Amino acid sequence: MLLDAFYLVLVIVSAPWWIRKKRGGWRERFGHVSPPTTSGRPRLLIHAVSVGEVNLTRRLVALLARECDVIVSVTTDTGIARARELFQSAAGVTIVRFPLDATWMVRRFLDAVQPDAVGLVELEVWPNFIRACEKRGVPVAILNGRLSERSFGRYRLARPLLGRGFASLAACAVQDETYRARFIAVGAPADRCAVLGSMKWDSVDDAVEPDAADALARDLGVDRSRPLIVAGSTAPDEHALLHAAMPSGVQLLCAPRRPEWFDDAARDLPGCVRRSSGPARNRHSADRYLLDSIGELRTAYVLADVAVVGRSFGDLYGSDPMEPASLGKPVVIGPSVADFAEPVGVLRDAGALIQTTREGLPAVLESLIRDTDERLAIGARARACVSANRGATERHAALLRRLLRDTRAGGAPTDSRQIGERKPAHAQRRIRTRV
Repeated sequence: MLLDAFYLVLVIVSAPWWIRKKRGGWRERFGHVSPPTTSGRPRLLIHAVSVGEVNLTRRLVALLARECDVIVSVTTDTGIARARELFQSAAGVTIVRFPLDATWMVRRFLDAVQPDAVGLVELEVWPNFIRACEKRGVPVAILNGRLSERSFGRYRLARPLLGRGFASLAACAVQDETYRARFIAVGAPADRCAVLGSMKWDSVDDAVEPDAADALARDLGVDRSRPLIVAGSTAPDEHALLHAAMPSGVQLLCAPRRPEWFDDAARDLPGCVRRSSGPARNRHSADRYLLDSIGELRTAYVLADVAVVGRSFGDLYGSDPMEPASLGKPVVIGPSVADFAEPVGVLRDAGALIQTTREGLPAVLESLIRDTDERLAIGARARACVSANRGATERHAALLRRLLRDTRAGGAPTDSRQIGERKPAHAQRRIRTRV
């Protein structure tokens, strides 16, 4: 009840901010969800906050829906839309909205869903939800666990409030040793915390239809006979930098990370063609393009001779380099990569990625554009690196199957030796069972 009172105060204080946000599904956020159809099979709840986490679960859900009923819960409106796109017609899969963490909302939600086990993608340790699952004997596991450096500081300060939730986790499957140490430091039991690798390596290998890439190039007016650099997930302070860094005669396509950055990007890319303006009309005189749309970045990367990963040349924390790497593109990224330090390090160590500064960017791009053999070699190493690090999804699926079996058999929480702990391809030392 004390925590509920704290949430109430927080809602009142933050009202000027959240009241301006357009959000749907308020009834569902209060825990009112329709009970899934009963089939008699084990029932697994997988919670993914938003689009990125939903995409991570695609293969995992496909593996598990063959043998149990899977309920995918999502927090954001965009995440719900993506989940419906992926799973709406999938047999054995139900999509619901995750509730706010008030005691009565969580209780109402769990009464309807009645899971046998729960998997939380990456983090999302809500105290009331974890406590309610614990009381019902429902094991909760962290999947694809990651705890960034800045988040780690906040969680460590909040350990008096959140430590019990971490301590009650049945299993904590994390991406690498650094994250494992951080989860243990905030309260996760060391004997239930293991490195299974990142499911992201498995989620980026879906092929893009060549026709889609051709159509995008045609609509924008991209000249396929000239080099094209695609900059993905860019931030406002990077568009002018990229424009100035382009080698002579090279085309640039920028895809800002957020829609609210589209107009500023257009101002920083003089004469750019915007995706939102419709199909091309004799546009081959242009050499700057703005992908002001959602869901087409991977298609744009297919067109790239070089991929630049944004939010990494300023004060932000980087973006995901794995997607262009999986397509065999030479990847360039800046120095600010705290949120993606592990995959950046893996790709860099494999010679599959070039990390540079704002000042060094023009020379790096010039060198890559002029040296076709080097571009192809880096791209080949990138594709091979992604392939070598796949397999985490199957290991996560094995963990969840074990939790479901243990629950139905009334078993004890799974320890790290039972989780299926396995050294990812890039690891250089034996995985520890304690930190």
